[in-house]
Formats: sequence, structure tokens, C-alpha cells
Amino acid sequence: MIALIKGLQLLLSLSILVVLHELGHYLAARYFKTRVEKFYLFMNPGFSLFKKQIGETEWGIGWLPLGGYVKISGMIDESMDKEQMAKPAEPWEFRSKPAWQRLIIMLGGIIVNLIVGFLIYSMVLLVWGETILPNKYAVDVDPKLEQLGFQNGDHILSFNGQELETFTDLRTTAFFQTVTKAIVKRKDVEKELSFKKELGQVLIDEGIRRPFSLQAPAIVKSINPDSRAEKAGLVSGDLIVGVNDALIFSQQQTKHALESYPNSPVVIHIERDGKKSSLPAMTDSLGHIGFTFKSPSSFSDMFVQEKIEYGPFDALISGFVMAGTTLQEYALSLRFLASKSGASQVGSLITFGSIFDGSWNWLIFWRNTAFLSLILAFMNLLPIPALDGGHVIFLLYEMIVGKPAPDKIMEVAQVIGITLLLGLMVFALGNDFWRLFTGGFG
Repeated sequence: MIALIKGLQLLLSLSILVVLHELGHYLAARYFKTRVEKFYLFMNPGFSLFKKQIGETEWGIGWLPLGGYVKISGMIDESMDKEQMAKPAEPWEFRSKPAWQRLIIMLGGIIVNLIVGFLIYSMVLLVWGETILPNKYAVDVDPKLEQLGFQNGDHILSFNGQELETFTDLRTTAFFQTVTKAIVKRKDVEKELSFKKELGQVLIDEGIRRPFSLQAPAIVKSINPDSRAEKAGLVSGDLIVGVNDALIFSQQQTKHALESYPNSPVVIHIERDGKKSSLPAMTDSLGHIGFTFKSPSSFSDMFVQEKIEYGPFDALISGFVMAGTTLQEYALSLRFLASKSGASQVGSLITFGSIFDGSWNWLIFWRNTAFLSLILAFMNLLPIPALDGGHVIFLLYEMIVGKPAPDKIMEVAQVIGITLLLGLMVFALGNDFWRLFTGGFG
């Protein structure tokens, strides 16, 4: 059920963004009196679920839920309509318009996605405000980071001399900036850590998705039906204080302790109603037994959050800053793709679906939709044939040289671009299936 809810949220989010993206192309084309033959949500190879001719444009919904498209007359696109391109250019066609108008038409979808991302962030801040967790708490670290000198219980103060004001800063800065030094507070003593390899690259190489976690008590929230945890006698409300001979102080320590015993018998030490007891259990191949913890956010007395309210003007300004920061961080993260370990992190729709909440949470939905809108704009601007950015490159070439690239080159480039994108989709889907089977999304 959780996977279904996440999938539906992803489908709704992408449907909204694709329609708005294509609407950007459509409105720009119509403004310059260019004919748009089709406007489709989803792809429709063979047949359509719905279609209606309104004026010069066929509006429809395809059966294959992958993106959408507008077919603009006189343009070499994924439809590869060579028959139309062989005829003399008509005044209403894309190819008969000045290069600067064609450039605006191609940038229309990207511009709309940038505006939508900024406006959604602003709306979220205006409606819900912003809740931040100050970075003043000790954390647990992924065991793989102990090789860099981090320890459970560290209070991480700064990266590269930059003070980390919030817990979000702690998580994002480690990945999105070139971090080679850290200052941690350990037992009231400040200590400097230096890294030969930047911290973000270590996170990628080691496949670390949650490097730092709040030291929330390991209180059980729910037990999966017919799970190993249920058979062991674990119940909601139990406080886990140990696994085998290891003492436990937090949720992450419990998780890592169990995962260090895959397919093994373990003894889980708990406190229930003030009494201590030990429960024998058997882990699965991933070191899981089938239960969930109470969310760290539920420990409001331990982790005091600050609520920031925004008026309309402040929400607009902060939404713009948030959108710009998101784009910058995403662009910086792409530097890791050049490495083998970075390429293995490329994900498909399964990865994007995993960022949504397991229950329908409108705040998280809209924040993720804003994020995806900005990513859609960025990806479409890449100079890859078959994407908007590929068309932009050819148009800039035409504006500089004074004549368009030959149709044959455009057609070949389009085929290469489509092949490249399909190959990337297959590669990303393969990565996601590998992570599903190896527990990489857990």
C-alpha cells in the first residue's frame, strides 16, 4: 500500500509538471502564430485513452505514463515526421519563424518549470511556514564514516570552516559542497577532522544515504504482521536497549547492530513498562526483523524545532532563494557522475517515487513537486539532442553562423539523442532494481 501511495503521488506530481512544461512550449508557439498539431499528456504509441480536436490542435491523453509532448508544425522532433519536412515551409510552421522566436518557443517549457518550482516553494512557505531543527544535538554516524574519524555522539559544528546552523545544513552540505575538513565537539572538546577525499565522494563510493542521524531513542512504533519481530514477541512501545552484547542508545545504532547479523539468531534486549527482558529473534538476509521506529520528530521534548512564519512578500523572496539553492546544489551533485560509484547512483522513476511520503502528506508532496519541477527544467536544458537543450544548441549555432544546420544532421542528432535517453533510462532502471533486490532503498 505504501508503494502504491508513493507511486500515485509521483504520477500526479509529474503529470502536473509535464502539462505545465508542455504548456510553456504551446503558449510560446501560439504567441508567435506557430501551429501546434498535438498536445498530449503521456505517450500514445498506437492509440490514445482520450483525444479531442479543438481548433488546429489535437488534445489527448496517451496510455503510456511517460512524460508528454507537443507536436509543433515544421519542427524535427521525436515524431521524426520527414514527410512534412520535405514539403515547402508554410508561414505557420516552426521552421519559417526567425531563430530568436524559435529559441523562445524551445525555452518556454524550461522557463515555466523554473517559475513553477519557485512559486510552489513560495506557496509552501506562505501556507505551512518553515520548521527547522537547530544543529545543536549530538548525532549517530554511519559506521563507514568512522574510518574518517567520526564517532557516534559527535556534535558536528562546521564543514570547511562554515558553521552548520541547522540539521538540514549538516546533511546537505556534506554532499553538495567540497568538504575536506570538519570540526566536531566530542565530550566537550573540539576536534578537527581532515579528509584526503572529499566527504561527498566518500558518501557516493560507500553508498551512504543517511550519514548523520539524530540520536532518537529506539522505541518501536509498529510491528509488521507475521514478521520475525512479531514472532519474537516485540510489541509497539518497546524500548530497545541492546542487541546481543552491544548496548544501544538510538535508532540508528539498533539498525546497524541488527544489519551486522544477517541471517543470524540475535538477542534483543528491551525495556517494557519499566521492566527489562531479552527476546531471541532471527534476522533475514538484510539483517531486518520487520518493525518501524517512532519518528524522531515525535520526540519534541528532546529535539526542539523552531517554526518560522512568512508573509506574502517574505515567502516570495525566500521561495526564490530556496529554488536557486536547490538548483545550485543539484548541479554541484552531478560532479559525482563521472565516477563509477557515482554512476551507480543514477536512478529512474523508482528513485524519484521513493522521496514521497508513505502517507499522503500535502506538505511533502508540494515540496517534492517543486524540487522535481526544477530538476525537470535543469535536465531539459542539457545539450542533448531530443531534449529542449539540444534544440537550443542548434538554434544558437544558427544565430551565430547565420544559417541552420542541415536537416539530415538534425535528424541523425535526434536519433542519437533518443537512443542515448532510452539507454540512460534502462541503465537507471537497472540501478533501481539492483537497489530493490539488495535493500538499497531500505
